[in-house]
Amino acid sequence: MKLLSEHIEKNQSGWVRLIAQEPEDIWHVYNLVQKGDQLQASTVRGVKSESKTGSVTTDRVRITLTVSIEDVFFDSHACALRINGRNVGESKYVAFGQYHTLDLELNQPFTLSKPEWDLISLKRINDACDITQQADVAAVTMQEGLAVVCLLTQYMTVVRQRIDVPIPRKRRGSTTNYEKGLKRFYDQIYRAIKQHVDFDIVKVVILGSPGFVRDQFFEHMMAEAVKAEDRDILTNKAKFLLVHTSSGHKGALEEVMRDPQIKARLADTKSAQEARAIDKFYQMLNDEPDRAFYGYDDVCKAAENGAIGTLMVTDELFRAADVPTRKKYIQLVEDSQATNAEVLVFSSLHVSGERLNQLTGVAAILNFPLVLESDDESEPGTHDL
Repeated sequence: MKLLSEHIEKNQSGWVRLIAQEPEDIWHVYNLVQKGDQLQASTVRGVKSESKTGSVTTDRVRITLTVSIEDVFFDSHACALRINGRNVGESKYVAFGQYHTLDLELNQPFTLSKPEWDLISLKRINDACDITQQADVAAVTMQEGLAVVCLLTQYMTVVRQRIDVPIPRKRRGSTTNYEKGLKRFYDQIYRAIKQHVDFDIVKVVILGSPGFVRDQFFEHMMAEAVKAEDRDILTNKAKFLLVHTSSGHKGALEEVMRDPQIKARLADTKSAQEARAIDKFYQMLNDEPDRAFYGYDDVCKAAENGAIGTLMVTDELFRAADVPTRKKYIQLVEDSQATNAEVLVFSSLHVSGERLNQLTGVAAILNFPLVLESDDESEPGTHDL
């Protein structure tokens, strides 16, 4: 996602102008738009015209419309978004108040206006526009003279830099030029990793190549890091994973990600963290039910007592059609963050999100046992699954 411009007033009303650059961005937009918001985008409208002879023809005209959103349709398989609403702007071809459906397309600028931008929406824009906030896996595929530095999210692989360095061939009796060229190549990869990999977020850095290129580069990088006392590289040495690939091109990552051993090593990514959190909740529900709450009312009471250690909530709740429902979950998130609770927003498109939806979409693991007053029919602080 790319943020082109924005204007947010002190009362939190305002607009943002964005471009969806990847299929995953359409999913983010789906989570941003709400009934009553206004969306301005380019669209195609069939316009009928009558000739002097009385014949009627329909021409497809590209226009810019602003609609007040009433319905949103998202196709998760095609990552397509259709937004239906009434025209609220001036148009030569569409009357004020007339219905129109906008098909949001990739690389098409659009402006979204809201009467109130809450912290969940603003954070989603920030995360969607900052690829480093999403990518907890980095990868560098390489072969002599060619390297591709990528960041991987749950939905896509983004190329951050392509490195192409001509390396002289070895000559009989002298390899000096070859070794100098190889050093320049390795130095550029080293600098690219330093520039594009945030080790506070990235859990694994995959180094893949045919032959021994990856091993030679890794030795070079660690030797340079020791000389420069580069603590970022030295303290995160264990995060580097060296694997075989058929080439140094980006496409080689597909074979890497299919490897069961690689999947096991990548278990510490964002989706895996969410899965572990929901597993921990179920375990806690069995072992210490007074530290495992679900359902808005009980979780809200836990937040009021400052007891929440981890709050889990699905993004589906923030798409609630009625504003009061949406606001109460946003307030729950704010109250939990105020007591330093970890807040995990689960995607409803993932298995972990589906499991959380079975628990009403909101659950919490508490820092300490909490017994709530309840009816005689149920145990304090718990519910029957």
